[in-house]
Amino acid sequence: MSDSPFARRHAVALVLAAACWGVGAVVSKQAVAEIPPLTLLPLQLAVSAGLLLVLALRRGERPPITGPGSRIARLGLLNPGLAYALSLLGLALITASLSVLLWALEPVLILVLAALVLRERPGAGLVLPSGAALLGLILVLYDPSATGSLPGVALTLAGVACCAVYSVATRRWLPGADSTLGVVAAQQLYALGFAVVLLVVAAAAGVAVAPGAVSSGGVVSIVASGLLYYGLAYWLYLSALRDVPASVAAVSFYLIPVFGLGAGFVAGERLGTGQWMGAAIVVGAVAAITIRGSAVAGPPATPASG
Repeated sequence: MSDSPFARRHAVALVLAAACWGVGAVVSKQAVAEIPPLTLLPLQLAVSAGLLLVLALRRGERPPITGPGSRIARLGLLNPGLAYALSLLGLALITASLSVLLWALEPVLILVLAALVLRERPGAGLVLPSGAALLGLILVLYDPSATGSLPGVALTLAGVACCAVYSVATRRWLPGADSTLGVVAAQQLYALGFAVVLLVVAAAAGVAVAPGAVSSGGVVSIVASGLLYYGLAYWLYLSALRDVPASVAAVSFYLIPVFGLGAGFVAGERLGTGQWMGAAIVVGAVAAITIRGSAVAGPPATPASG
């Protein structure tokens, strides 16, 4: 890799991952309108995990589903498994606006955990633009009517914490893995298993999980969102995370709502002046971190023993 932890190829991968997550969320809107969330999740993961598994096998790469290398694969139970389950439960008790604002705390939490666990030392070139990006994101997403119950907030924050722990743990163990593609495929297979078990438990508990008539557009949105939101996004993110400090890689998450708003704009939604200003601040802050990536000094991640 280059001397800068934010080499051009890593920056491109992280921006594209954020774009996949942002656009994938918009594509998911049609699907979730026709299919219950707990049913939609395993369908999306089946599309994603199936494609990733085929690609890995065609390249002669064996996903570490079992054996000594399966530790990193089991992180898929944490994210997108448990994290998305908690997020769905929390979303039932709070507004979507408040949920998105709470998720904006994820990069901040990753920065703190990376400093404590990975001993990354973020300098002013990371901390100050990160703060600016957070403020910009609040401008983009702030909704005075965003409300919710304390349990909903707690469940959502627990989901955020799962994702933050996932990023830091994956960053620690990923350099010792043979294949990033194999790791992503294995993680999503574990997540798929978790989602299927959750669906069965929910159905046994009397939760309505059977979808009604699904339109052709709904089917397309299931496939497209599965490929974008889970398959391609995680592959791109982990491809960069193998070499980039977790605290730096996490800054790209601030771009996710910006891409989501951009996709919504194309679909006919319009932004206010404050939202445009906030989006410009986020893009500028992430660009500053990309240009000054060498300001972050962190020791290379090494596989944990045991």
